[in-house]
Amino acid sequence: MNLQAVASHKPLQAISFSVMALLLSWGSFSLAQESSNESDKAVPRFEDGQAQVVEAFKDPTQWIREDLWVETEFDTDGDGELDRMHVSVCRQKQTESEGLKVAAVYVSSPYFTGTGSNDRQFFWDPKNEVGESPKERPIPPPIKARIRRPLISMSHIMDWVPRGFAVVHSCSPGTGLSQGCPTVGGINESLAPKAVVDWLNGRATGFKTPDGDEQVKADWCTGKVGMTGTSYNGTIPLAAATTGVEGLEAIIPIAPNTSYYHYYRSNGLIRHPGGYMGEDIDVLYDFINSGDPKKRDYCDCNVRDKEMAEGHDRVTGDYNEFWAGRDYLNQLEKVKAAVLMAHAFNDWNVMPEHSVRIYSALKEKGVPVQAFFHQGGHGGPPPMELMNRWFTRYLYDVDNGVEDDPKSWIVREGKRRTEPTPYPDYPHPGAELVPMYLNQGGQNAGLLTLEPSADQGTEVLVDDVAKTGADLAAADSSEHRLLYVTPELQEDLHLSGTSKLSIRLASSKPAANLSVWVVSLPWQEGAKITDNIITRGWADPQNYRSLTESEPLKPGKFYKLSFDLQPDDQVIPKGQKIGVMIFSSDRDFTLWPKAGTQLTVDLDQTVIEMPVLGGGMAAKKAFGE
Repeated sequence: MNLQAVASHKPLQAISFSVMALLLSWGSFSLAQESSNESDKAVPRFEDGQAQVVEAFKDPTQWIREDLWVETEFDTDGDGELDRMHVSVCRQKQTESEGLKVAAVYVSSPYFTGTGSNDRQFFWDPKNEVGESPKERPIPPPIKARIRRPLISMSHIMDWVPRGFAVVHSCSPGTGLSQGCPTVGGINESLAPKAVVDWLNGRATGFKTPDGDEQVKADWCTGKVGMTGTSYNGTIPLAAATTGVEGLEAIIPIAPNTSYYHYYRSNGLIRHPGGYMGEDIDVLYDFINSGDPKKRDYCDCNVRDKEMAEGHDRVTGDYNEFWAGRDYLNQLEKVKAAVLMAHAFNDWNVMPEHSVRIYSALKEKGVPVQAFFHQGGHGGPPPMELMNRWFTRYLYDVDNGVEDDPKSWIVREGKRRTEPTPYPDYPHPGAELVPMYLNQGGQNAGLLTLEPSADQGTEVLVDDVAKTGADLAAADSSEHRLLYVTPELQEDLHLSGTSKLSIRLASSKPAANLSVWVVSLPWQEGAKITDNIITRGWADPQNYRSLTESEPLKPGKFYKLSFDLQPDDQVIPKGQKIGVMIFSSDRDFTLWPKAGTQLTVDLDQTVIEMPVLGGGMAAKKAFGE
């Protein structure tokens, strides 16, 4: 209608105003109705800086589940086609019916669709002399292929979908229905989750089938992604973050393996993860190699029997190019995702150094970081509140002040994992390394003192792997270890950080294991792990110059070496004593050579530094000096 023409005819003027009023009224009603409909739409809701459960998102029968294959930028199975990763999605129905866009919590794993044998006959035989070639390892039977569609895993879904996040899972390369070869820390294990994050941001292509052309888009995703997972599943978020992929805003790695060298070696020494005597990187490869049976021969030949066999070196234990390529500390340059790192101080599988070394390096880079530590064993996520605040801040841009939260959360002895104590940082800024010295009497219990005593001379221990570390620590006397003990503590002593040992020793053979435990005494049989073990460490004296180059020892010649023990944060209670135990072969972790190797320790040239909160003054008070 031409409003100017209507206005020129006075008889129609009243009508025209009526029509205009009606039109305006109808428009107002439409806008109001649209506004009302908008307000009825379900959206993520936040209170006290955390995503809340939304009633409209709670019903699992209403969730949308789909699976697809995301194309990567690599071909590792030799078929001339880019590998595709199997991905499953669980999201709210409103992402379809109401156009809702949500952030994604993403978990990737090599374990989702079955694993291989844990039978020790397929592990490396630990009965091996240090520095000598090992016996051949039997190859386990192949993993039976399993198909799990459309839901790869249920993990994290009940936590995050009701709170307004989609949950995404993927199988890592060469596992389940994902194409490619497993490489256990190779570059494809970083690029695979990167491709999934790219797909969630519209930069990579998803397909309905592993070999088809019909595409699937993630138009329901805001493009903001957080990753989490435990153990190997916690390694993959860090691997993805090292690519610097846009859209990966935050990660929460829980007990992640951040260096396969540090997982299978210690300071040049061949060392096995706690509970998995004889495991090495090729054993783990066999354990996860659950992908397409038709591609396994190619992967076995090129990855396990070539790259790993040539690189992992079970003779010298040296750090080399193979291990450097599987050490994420070397790949942090592009990391920008905010990192909430979680680990246990008594994790003797993936040891606490894995998280501490990355946390320290990222802090120096200026990446937003926090750390959560507890006193238990392998695994254990942060409390839901910490995880929720982290993902809420970085995936939904809610200004909840998480940047100003304490940098370190530590579960104190005897407390539940949901009750961490906040600290300004880890290690505690008030902790200082305090040197402690060895005094004669180690086959029984020599003194461990804050001041050196001159002319303590040397003491000898005789290796016998038949004696466990617990046996040796509990023994009143033994020729198979040297033990040095503080006076009974007059006050609680808080250790926070990494103890360092500098030792001068000689071996009766060209190669020997060296093991060190710091223990709380008296040893209590059947006690909780935190009641006995403070920290531990292992080293190869042949690597006294460097990790990259070992040399046989000249029997009887003294060598000086220094190395770190595992990080810790522990309060040793009043009434206990702290013992430093030096021995050779650790039955639970090292190779098992024949008994009889002698290690001679120069007490005057050996010192252990412990990180004491309050430094030397606190140590003196605790020692009653």
